[in-house]
Amino acid sequence: MAVPQDHQNNEHTPLLSISSDRRLNIWQRDEEASSILESHVTKDELLMSGNPVGERLPYNNYTTIDWLHDLIKDSYRRRNVHSGRSVRDGIRSLLDSCSGWIAVVIIGAITACVAFLVDVAEATVSDWKFGYCSYNPVATREACARWVPWSTGYIPAFAIYVAWAMLFGIVSASAAMLTRSSLPAAVGNGDIKFNGYESVQAATPQTKTMYMAAGSGIPEIKTILSGFVIPHFLDFKVLVVKGFGAVFAVATGMCLGKEGPFVHISTCAGYLVAMWFPKYRDNGRKLRELLSAACASGLSVAFGAPIGGVLFSYEEISTYFPRKVLWRAFLCSLVAAMVLKELNPTGTGKLVLFETNYGTSYEPQHYLIFILLGIVGGLFGGIFCRANYAWSKWFRGFNIIKKHPVFEVALVVLVTALLQYPNPVIREPGDVVIKNLLIDCRGAHGYSSWVCKNEQRDDGAWDYKAWLAYGLVVKLVLTTITFGCKVPSGIIIPSLDAGALFGRLVGQMVTTISPGIFAMVGAAAFLAGVSRMTISLCVIMFELTGELEYIVPHMIAILVAKWVADLMSQESVYDLAQTILAHPFLDLDHSMQLVQAHPSALVEELIPPLQTMQEIIVEVPTNNVVDQSLLEKKLQLLERRGLMDAGLVLVQGGMLQGYLAEGELQFGLREIGKVYGENARVRLLGTAPNLDEDDPAEEIDLAGFVDRTPLSLSAKAPIEYAVSMFGSLGLRYLCVTEEGTGKLIGVIIKKRLVNYLDGLKH
Repeated sequence: MAVPQDHQNNEHTPLLSISSDRRLNIWQRDEEASSILESHVTKDELLMSGNPVGERLPYNNYTTIDWLHDLIKDSYRRRNVHSGRSVRDGIRSLLDSCSGWIAVVIIGAITACVAFLVDVAEATVSDWKFGYCSYNPVATREACARWVPWSTGYIPAFAIYVAWAMLFGIVSASAAMLTRSSLPAAVGNGDIKFNGYESVQAATPQTKTMYMAAGSGIPEIKTILSGFVIPHFLDFKVLVVKGFGAVFAVATGMCLGKEGPFVHISTCAGYLVAMWFPKYRDNGRKLRELLSAACASGLSVAFGAPIGGVLFSYEEISTYFPRKVLWRAFLCSLVAAMVLKELNPTGTGKLVLFETNYGTSYEPQHYLIFILLGIVGGLFGGIFCRANYAWSKWFRGFNIIKKHPVFEVALVVLVTALLQYPNPVIREPGDVVIKNLLIDCRGAHGYSSWVCKNEQRDDGAWDYKAWLAYGLVVKLVLTTITFGCKVPSGIIIPSLDAGALFGRLVGQMVTTISPGIFAMVGAAAFLAGVSRMTISLCVIMFELTGELEYIVPHMIAILVAKWVADLMSQESVYDLAQTILAHPFLDLDHSMQLVQAHPSALVEELIPPLQTMQEIIVEVPTNNVVDQSLLEKKLQLLERRGLMDAGLVLVQGGMLQGYLAEGELQFGLREIGKVYGENARVRLLGTAPNLDEDDPAEEIDLAGFVDRTPLSLSAKAPIEYAVSMFGSLGLRYLCVTEEGTGKLIGVIIKKRLVNYLDGLKH
């Protein structure tokens, strides 16, 4: 059969047909999209390609990690690393198994070195308020043979002391200002509010100012370890500023300590070391395991308490603390203690900071005094937490204080110096104060101590007792107004000081044993009331003093203090700080107590309003492809809400099919979408288009990002189910289905649950 002339091939005929050219064009775009995807997704995620759990991008800032997803990702990584049989694979497998141990050794050593520099610098700078060493400007009063005071007159010495203290405070606060950052609050103004009604209008996200190097850092670290992402909080810059600021903050003499900053510094060291190891860098769950171990070394170097540091990380800091983390925390804390002992910042060659040897034991009648110390410590803790919270809300609500935090620090330093200098008991920095109060006047060094000289007087020493009482009141007030200032600071030393002052005062009325014993037990009781620590605090106290004989009195006072403080408020000072910071921290025990204290509720109470659900639900047709414009519109609605870790829930015929997080949706439309035209459609479920077809479709394939195994719960389930699942499994979201039909009717994100629980508190 003859071919018509106009259909015959000639030199102008394309080598490829239109269909083939279109197929090649689509293939090229798919290759480019694949290249973009590989440049943004980690190797561990690529191993999960095709898995129903879906791939993930690195976590966005201010979002919560997906603990279950990271668990599966690590399982894929482990299988890939340990599946080889060659010698090279064996070495690779061995290095992978040892990497966690190697990392914690490095972290412990770095933490100890930083602690040594901070300790030595702080001791030197603090003494500059009193004078200088004539032959060595960096020597401390204790180490200097020819110490020269600034003035021999009381008034000039007082004025110089105040001037130096204010200068140090301004330097420390100014350094903290270098780490200023703006964060979105846990919730926006939109439908997530629980105040009797729910707005369905999209809202502008709230923001708050945060100074990364200010405060102790412990509330933020607890939030990070619970799964929240706070960017730059553990950066090298923050580590440097934290250490530098802590030197000058403690040197002011303010009612603060450096133990909180040390925990933050050790966690920064843990984060920086983790970035050297891909299995920690690319996995949020594994990273938090290493950070939990790193926290232990911070308290280990702060108090020379390696075992107490491990228990502190377990009891107070970490949300997820499996057995292997316990072992690594033990090693990290051990290495930190060993290195610090060799560096010897105190010059004693010992880890024990406040070594005591009372040489006497307690009698059964003294148990009543220990109980009294516990009761007063608990009352102090409960009152302090409420007073500090109220002070922060009121005083720091003034515009001049809110906008000029350095001014607040200058005011607090001025008041502190004016109130503390006249009193010889509390004139020194906090660690020196407690060291003087724990002293045993029958020891070799007792006769040279100002405390012992007064206690050995025969005239009743009422002026000395008045100084103790005055110091106690001043410490209580100053600690309340100081905690929360924008300088690196901790609450442990001030609490120990207040308790030691009260215990020493009680000891003046009981002459059968050393008053230092009551000072030691009182210090533990007051700290227990503030922090609600128990086992870790008891161990820290005997490591801090070397007094194993007095574990039982410590246990009595600590337990009583915790019980009394819990009767006044279930929240410790760190919990209240998290409330002020408005981070989405979910403490399972406290949350369950909140829910159980209110009338029985069902999961359906957490379901967002109808308009919100209409905005985040995508009805996927049977061909599993939707218009790009539809997803773009829904993405804009998500962005306007400002929740950062919300997403779209995919349904077919009302039945749940999958979940696509906001970050992955944004990446797919804004990055991969640039490769394709505006008219390209988006595949959400199923397999990619077949290029062998005569007329293949041009599609953006986001099916790999969809979690096709989302966890769901019946709307009629008790709300305790939802709290337990979020707290125990570390979920980012939980889908809610209708009872009987199984159709999707809601989706709950972690921030929504946290806000609901916040509403129950009030």
